[in-house]
Amino acid sequence: MINKIKTLTGLSLLIGAVAACSNPTASTSDEATADPQKVLTIYSSRHYDSDKALYAMFEEETGARLDVREAGASQLLETMKAEGDQSPADVVIAADAGSLWRFKDAGLTQPLESEALEAAVPESYRAADSQWYGVARRIRGIAYDPNRWDAASLSTWDTLAQADKAGEICVRSSSNIYNLSLMGELIHRYGEESAQNWATAVVENMARNPQGGDTDQIRAIAAGECSIAIVNHYYWVRLGASESEADQQVAANTSFLIPEFVEGSGSHVNITGVAMTKTADDTELVEQFVAFLLTENGQFYITRDTKELPLLSTTPLPEGVDRLPTFAPSDTHLDVYGENQADAQRLFDLAGWN
Repeated sequence: MINKIKTLTGLSLLIGAVAACSNPTASTSDEATADPQKVLTIYSSRHYDSDKALYAMFEEETGARLDVREAGASQLLETMKAEGDQSPADVVIAADAGSLWRFKDAGLTQPLESEALEAAVPESYRAADSQWYGVARRIRGIAYDPNRWDAASLSTWDTLAQADKAGEICVRSSSNIYNLSLMGELIHRYGEESAQNWATAVVENMARNPQGGDTDQIRAIAAGECSIAIVNHYYWVRLGASESEADQQVAANTSFLIPEFVEGSGSHVNITGVAMTKTADDTELVEQFVAFLLTENGQFYITRDTKELPLLSTTPLPEGVDRLPTFAPSDTHLDVYGENQADAQRLFDLAGWN
């Protein structure tokens, strides 16, 4: 508890420092002039109202201005490549450690070394070389028809490769970053040969060719097209929290579980994270922004609409997330998801997972 208090205090001091330097007191000297307003340009793959509220709070507290540009992670990546050294981006916000690794691998980020941030973010949820920091957690798990399966029959990822799951599985394309990161950890856990065998068996157990997004897979269960789907937790939670009665019914007719790799090994957890770009020149302001995302207010708003899990255990869970079962996270470092990404796609291709 003492360490946590020190960490939060350190983050608060970072925010206070920006407020102080962005809102200087008036000088008594006739020659004194106000500092120009600081601007932080953010390239974000997110698009939520709660993020807009978060940005407004940061601007109000610090006096800085945020120039936010939203697009898909792949589009932002290609944009930054085209912009090169002239890119205005200071910060990249992207879902999935595998996505952040792509920005790093393309030489578009730089280390953000900060004792306060390192103290706040657990080691496995930040890049070993400080190229990115996680700010929210997400779980890839299994949605299923409770009338067809019980949780015990789906408790580990290898159960999806069993013969009794033939014709029962719905899942999106192998090129989706969520699947690539999952496969990256499967390679780390099982080895390449076993991981490929798993993927091949899952393909044989598919109810249909991979298509659509995670929400489509859950709806396919409710429609009777399959009885098992590989999805991120928040898609299922959002359906249950939707204002649409039809979506609520889909969630009510399905269940969600968080499998382990083997019993007692922990579950696959990913992140939404933040990286400082190679072209950023105000390192202090970038650090203050990331620190702000790790305050209680920052954690609340960054997870409110997405239904992700806060990174700080002291932050209340978003509405509906309490429906999730308890789980223990894997101790695999998330750098593995990027490092194994090319091999993951290769093994998916060999397995015939389109």
